[in-house]
Amino acid sequence: MSFYAYILRCADGTYYTGHTDDLDQRVAQHQSGAIKGYTFERRPIELMWSESFATRAEALACELQIKGWSRRKKEALIAGNWQRLKAEAVSRSAPASPALGRALRLRSGRTEEERARPALPTPAPPPVIVLVRPQLGENIGKAARAMLNFGLKDMRLVAPRDGWPNPDAGPSAAGADVVLAQADVFDTLAEAVADCAHVYATTVRKRGVTKPVMTPEAAARAIHAAQGRSAIVFGPERSGLETDEVALARTILTVPINPDFASLNLAQAVILCAYEWSKQAALAQPTVTDLLEPAPQAELDGMIAQLEEMLGEAGYFFPPSRVPATRRTLRTLLTKPGWNHLEVRTLRGVLAALANPRAR
Repeated sequence: MSFYAYILRCADGTYYTGHTDDLDQRVAQHQSGAIKGYTFERRPIELMWSESFATRAEALACELQIKGWSRRKKEALIAGNWQRLKAEAVSRSAPASPALGRALRLRSGRTEEERARPALPTPAPPPVIVLVRPQLGENIGKAARAMLNFGLKDMRLVAPRDGWPNPDAGPSAAGADVVLAQADVFDTLAEAVADCAHVYATTVRKRGVTKPVMTPEAAARAIHAAQGRSAIVFGPERSGLETDEVALARTILTVPINPDFASLNLAQAVILCAYEWSKQAALAQPTVTDLLEPAPQAELDGMIAQLEEMLGEAGYFFPPSRVPATRRTLRTLLTKPGWNHLEVRTLRGVLAALANPRAR
């Protein structure tokens, strides 16, 4: 089976880059308007360039690379003008030198020397969070906040019930406005995940489809190790994903949960998955404060003795037959916290102040 990266020219002169496993069908869908995305209002379209690959990941990587190119560079690729393509790829600030020709960057974006060296593994991009038919703007905002807490920014919305943008989303996002501003809207789940090589459907129900099942922790490891972009798909608040939507995914993602109360809030579900992904991402960690060492036993004994003396003078130890047991209970109580020397001194100061009250 072959996979294709392709470039279309739209009626307004702009270019659209995509990838597919059936080039003729995909071009026909763009032309007919069956794909309600960028090309829908820019028809008719024309196929200008395509390249076949052995795997979807390679086709996706090619698509993402070309999307970042300038118009001139795309046109050089379409024309098959490799010299111009190389020239367009050279940094404008690169110094001119006799060796420049040997250092020209090739179609892959790497120099000839770099191509001779083993390529380093490319970190997998952060996963896309896809909300299918979300019902409340507040929940979209809370999901955006959960995403940004753990370093995720790519939100995609499929047919939100109340349209988009939604005025209720902003306040609930609590500052995660960048996620809402960049959110893309799609008519179908298939369109929303068309550029994703790995799709995870979140569900706790049996849907009549047989697919691998992972926990958020296992899915996070797989996403970090995968080639290509991953998507984590969440269903509407009331009913979750439909069977056909789960069937579209490659893997089911679920969590061990109380079977008698298996309903998660949308933002809660998003934060579970985002947190597991973040554990292997380079996010800032809270500052670690070293705790003081526990106080020496002699200091602790002194504090206990001081307290016992004050309690004895106050008539606390009564009746006499219970004094040994009461002292043991008191010692057990005071040795549980593992006081450090500063805490012991502070408490002894408190006791001293109680024993010798002074007007301030």
